[in-house]
Amino acid sequence: MAQDEWSVSCRDLAGRKRDLTVFVSSGRVVVVAPPGEAAVLEPLDVGRLRAALRDAVVMMGSQTRE
Repeated sequence: MAQDEWSVSCRDLAGRKRDLTVFVSSGRVVVVAPPGEAAVLEPLDVGRLRAALRDAVVMMGSQTRE
C-alpha cells in the first residue's frame, strides 16, 4: 500500500517542535504548516520535505493512470 501522507519535522520561530504535513487531495499536493506559525527547517528536514513533495507528485501520477 502506498503512503498517502508524509510528516516532516520542523520547529517554529520559538524553537518548539512542529510538523509539516504533505498529502494529495483532488489531484493537488497540499502542504499543511503549523497553524499560525512559520516552519523553520534544518537542512536535513528540507531534504525530507523535498522527498515528501516528490513522492506526493509520483503518487498523483500513478492515480491518474489507474
